[in-house]
Amino acid sequence: MLQVEFHAIAGFPNVVGAIDGTHVRLQAPSSDEHLYVNRKGYHSINVQAICDANLKITNCVARWAGSTHDSRILLQSHIGQAFEQGLIDGILLGDSGYPLKPWLLTPYLNPRNRSEERYNHAHCKTRNTVERNFGVLKRRFHCLHGELRMSPARVCKIIGACVVLHNMARDLALPEPNEPELGMVVDAEPAQENEPDMEQGAGRYVRQALVETIFSA
Repeated sequence: MLQVEFHAIAGFPNVVGAIDGTHVRLQAPSSDEHLYVNRKGYHSINVQAICDANLKITNCVARWAGSTHDSRILLQSHIGQAFEQGLIDGILLGDSGYPLKPWLLTPYLNPRNRSEERYNHAHCKTRNTVERNFGVLKRRFHCLHGELRMSPARVCKIIGACVVLHNMARDLALPEPNEPELGMVVDAEPAQENEPDMEQGAGRYVRQALVETIFSA
């Protein structure tokens, strides 16, 4: 069960997935080229993935140009709308680039006490599964490292195929690819800057309730 496996990591309750985005580089498209330039200055597809505690990808969205913010991809995706409508029971863990919601918990940007620090520690340790997942995915499929010299539509299909094969490898318990060589960056996507009001709303009450009950110092 998803919640049980995530809870075993750091005691974070009711988690059904860890979410994040990663960029896959591609050559400059012939149309709408500017939309594909991400905040690091290169052309890419911004790929959203949700994974379980065993690094298997349970949901993937690979169709948005690199300039698109992570939060927009989530809120316009089918999985985001399903959570928003209450059709999925459980919590996603995301970084500070996502809006704080009852079903999507983010870390405290400036923890004020020991309980909030404990919450952040458990959140970080549990959400780290999705970052590890991207590392394994990109080490297994080196084509996701370099620049794919194809159209955006074809690049998205390649990403989807890699995700399917990655999940098959997880199901078969195949050995993970070797750790990256010194100086080789597999995935280092810092959280996108957030809007101040994304820390407001009903999500803050859910987060505070966890701090006061589960993570109280």
